[in-house]
Amino acid sequence: MSISDGNPEFEALLNYLKQKCGCDLTGYKRDSLMRRFRHRMQQLNIENYAHYLQYLQEHPQECSSLDDTIFINFSGFFRDRDAWDYLANQIIPQIITRKQPHEKIRVWSAGCASGQEAYTLAMLLAEVLGIEQYLQRVQMFATDVDEDTLKQARPASYSNLEVADIESGLLSKYFEQIEQRYVFDSKIRRTIFFGRHDLTVDAPMSKIDLLVCRNVLIYFQPETQAAVLVRFHFALTDNGFLFLGNSESLTNNKQIFTPVSLKYRIFAKGQKLSLQDHLLIRPQTRNKKAVDPLTMQTRITQAAFETSPFAQFAVDQRRCLLMANEKAYVLFGLKNSDIGARLQDLEVGRVVNSWAFMRQLDRSRQPLSLKNVEWVSKLGITYLDIHITPISDPSGQLLGANLTFIDVTRNKCCEDELERLKSSLAKMTQELQLTKEVLKQTNTELGADIA
Repeated sequence: MSISDGNPEFEALLNYLKQKCGCDLTGYKRDSLMRRFRHRMQQLNIENYAHYLQYLQEHPQECSSLDDTIFINFSGFFRDRDAWDYLANQIIPQIITRKQPHEKIRVWSAGCASGQEAYTLAMLLAEVLGIEQYLQRVQMFATDVDEDTLKQARPASYSNLEVADIESGLLSKYFEQIEQRYVFDSKIRRTIFFGRHDLTVDAPMSKIDLLVCRNVLIYFQPETQAAVLVRFHFALTDNGFLFLGNSESLTNNKQIFTPVSLKYRIFAKGQKLSLQDHLLIRPQTRNKKAVDPLTMQTRITQAAFETSPFAQFAVDQRRCLLMANEKAYVLFGLKNSDIGARLQDLEVGRVVNSWAFMRQLDRSRQPLSLKNVEWVSKLGITYLDIHITPISDPSGQLLGANLTFIDVTRNKCCEDELERLKSSLAKMTQELQLTKEVLKQTNTELGADIA
């Protein structure tokens, strides 16, 4: 039996929220969702899901009130203190030891709610590194699906009750008391980037050394949990750590994470992902009927795009970015908000002229290849081979293009070095020939003198 067979009225309600309100709850556990919906419906004296759907259709502003009921955000400083102590004493020192002194330390608090978890992480890192080193080296991302809680997190202002679990020494060091509120250190606060992010839909952060996501996965169905864990695997560096909540366990039996401390729910990045794992990025239906071959083909194509060893973009006919794989996010420093932007307005616009290649594709409908394209960035000079493939509909109408970027800097350096050596060899050969001629002339003159 599929999920939708269980309660068609409730599934119709979820579908409406997804299509009309942009709130996708289909990956959440039904029992907990239904309890929260019923709580909201009781407040409105609505008896069933069908009537609540009608109410939503008549009162669009209700979506916001429903969000407040659905996304119950409970957080606190140093929640489960022993686990945080283990993180501070055992895990954070490992992360620092494995880094060069100048290297950035990237941290992601996923499902940060009203910010206590992110600020707890900041205090622990600042205590180990020292505040100056923290300010120079730490990059922290704090995300949540609920924009209202992010609005509470950004000012970092908390009541007496909310800071009760913070030791007095840390409280006085990192907080300023303003009337009846405690406000977190402004310098450190500016290093934390708060943003809305849906773990089930949005692309993950990248090159993360420590990913903290506590008591969030428990609200998802097993298929969605597995997909989110695959995204977390993408996000982490090879030496990265994942820190979960006490009530959570890993559902993926392929050991893409290995336990460091089961007691404190801390895991290290495990084996590499297979194509099958990558397909979990789009949670599969629980319906046991045969999967549409076209749907499966689309999933495999998407997985191949995501797992390509090269940076890839897909753009539409207007030269706007439709999607990018993880390699492209890293190479060009993309953000989730860049999806939909014009290519010429992004960093990649300095590398390739999107207007010119799209015009040529429209004329020829043939793939293009650009060799040894020089890209000057703040990191230095990079050379790229760019392969551009047209994407057309069955009638031949150009829909967009796929761009693949291959870093050939090493090859270019080798070619340049080879040319330099050839030139040097030619110069040495010329000098040697000249020396031979001089010696020959000298010998001739000496012979004449002797005679």
